[in-house]
Amino acid sequence: MVSSNTKSFLALIMGAILIAFSPVLIKMTGVAGTLSVFYRMFFGTLTLIIPFSIARFRSKTKLPIKGILIATLAGLFLSIDMAMWAAGIMASNAAMPTLVSNLAPLWVGIGAFFIFKERKSINFWTGLILALIGVSFLIIHDLYFPTGIFKGLILGLFSGMFYAGFMLLTQPGRKLLDTLSYLFISTAATAIFLGIFGLIQGLTFTGFATETWIIFIIMGIVLQAGAWFLINFAQGYLPASLVAPTLLTQPVLTAFIAFFMLGEMLTKWHVLGGIIVLIGIYMVHLKKKK
Repeated sequence: MVSSNTKSFLALIMGAILIAFSPVLIKMTGVAGTLSVFYRMFFGTLTLIIPFSIARFRSKTKLPIKGILIATLAGLFLSIDMAMWAAGIMASNAAMPTLVSNLAPLWVGIGAFFIFKERKSINFWTGLILALIGVSFLIIHDLYFPTGIFKGLILGLFSGMFYAGFMLLTQPGRKLLDTLSYLFISTAATAIFLGIFGLIQGLTFTGFATETWIIFIIMGIVLQAGAWFLINFAQGYLPASLVAPTLLTQPVLTAFIAFFMLGEMLTKWHVLGGIIVLIGIYMVHLKKKK
């Protein structure tokens, strides 16, 4: 018999591998980033609507209005995050915007410090400084030796800040709503806001090749609903000190996948800066473990 911890760890690994394909698939669509993430969230919402409806039918209680409003606001933050992140990928490459968007835990920590008055350890501040040094390596190198990645880095950096806002809202939101309800409402809200952004940008939502529609559906069902279900399942059994560092493999895996599938290559400065960023983020998670 396989233990629950083993099943959970396997689910976590599989989820991490799957989400690492997301930036590469966005790049492969060849369409505006906003449209790619819109259809990812749209098909993800369609996938989640059946289990959400069944759960609400079986439930004897109503969802609190405050919880719904927080989940909707969280969806707004997530939509801005995803739009910037996807735009960064289309403007540069799959790996770098994904790497710097993973700085979200640092922005969450800073937000929690000022908003929730949470005390921070020396590990947190050391990790923050290291991560910012790593980002400096990435940005300064591209200023002097342009590789086309600078715009993607900046968009990824700001996307991580909005993702941090999403996570800060999730903290009180999850106290009011169960996991499935919060996931469904925030995902649906994200899809709606992304759709609005697409209309404002004057984007066309139809006329794509069959291959592009297949990628949209894969991202919605396999990545948004499937991969995050596996990760959320693992979070119910494994400590955050194991889950968070494992998910940090995403930008590393993305870089390898992008190399083999898209032929993307990184300079030694990008690799060095990326390693420093990952060490900084890991130190923030190490603080949580202690």
